[in-house]
Amino acid sequence: MPLFVPQAAHAQNDIDPAMASQRQSLRVLLGHGDAAAVSADRFTFDGRLYRGTFQRQDDGTILNVVDLEQYLYSVVSAEMPPSWPPAALQVQAICARTYVLQRSDPRRTYDLVPSELDQVYGGVSGETAGAIAGVDATGGAVLSFARGFASIAYSSCCGGHTESSTDAWGNVALPYLGGVPCPWCVDSPNYRWQRSLAFDMLTARLTRALPPAARVQDLRIDARDASGRARAVDVVTDLGDATVAGSLFRRSVGARAVPSLLIGSVARAPDAASALIDGNGLGHGVGLCQWGARGMALAGRAAAEILSFYFPGTDIQHLT
Repeated sequence: MPLFVPQAAHAQNDIDPAMASQRQSLRVLLGHGDAAAVSADRFTFDGRLYRGTFQRQDDGTILNVVDLEQYLYSVVSAEMPPSWPPAALQVQAICARTYVLQRSDPRRTYDLVPSELDQVYGGVSGETAGAIAGVDATGGAVLSFARGFASIAYSSCCGGHTESSTDAWGNVALPYLGGVPCPWCVDSPNYRWQRSLAFDMLTARLTRALPPAARVQDLRIDARDASGRARAVDVVTDLGDATVAGSLFRRSVGARAVPSLLIGSVARAPDAASALIDGNGLGHGVGLCQWGARGMALAGRAAAEILSFYFPGTDIQHLT
């Protein structure tokens, strides 16, 4: 069964109808491949075991129809290290559950895809004891705001300050996604980083944003937002400067080359053939900082306190 009408379609004073049921069936589009039933509630897809049942669509793709809570067993295991403290895993479970319920749309033929485009999902083989415990401990718990589901975002490490969703994506400002200072993620291996970006590589990857036949010679941060992230980068070339939006710069150069836009400094390398950039964090930085959740959990903070810190003004509700 499809889940429900998404939040945007609800009347302002109506409770989301999904909150009327504690158990939900979720439709995950696994894609093209071979599927075969193993039992009434297990099947294999391309050799991997999944919970629930499957449906073969007219185009040959396979849909996994699975209980939401059982789906989360695999998702939480994939999205956060299962060895992390229980409170952190509970936070991830609540965020993942809310993400599903806020995003699913009965007008589509499926609810989610099993990758980073939605949430990583690998079936039974991806489940772990720690994640299962986190899901079970929070059964039915979701993050709510203004009588509906909160919009959920999370990334690995914010680098010391989470990002405003408006600054990151240009959407309507949400009071609980405005960005907060975060002292909790310092143990992340990506809390501080340095990268060397060869000018030849930058020339190749930024070609469309540069004057024709221009070659990159240097970089400068042109503008920053309230969190300190680069909103615009000046690319110095032999044919003049080009200003590139921070999001386009990172997308073009690559997330591995530029782990986040919280760039502290940019300097020309001694070889004059590359730029050295220093920065903090990994990912877009909006919403939950996963390493921050770990740090807060290690300090004895409960899941509710962690969620309140990263999503101020939201509440935890339980599906009934």
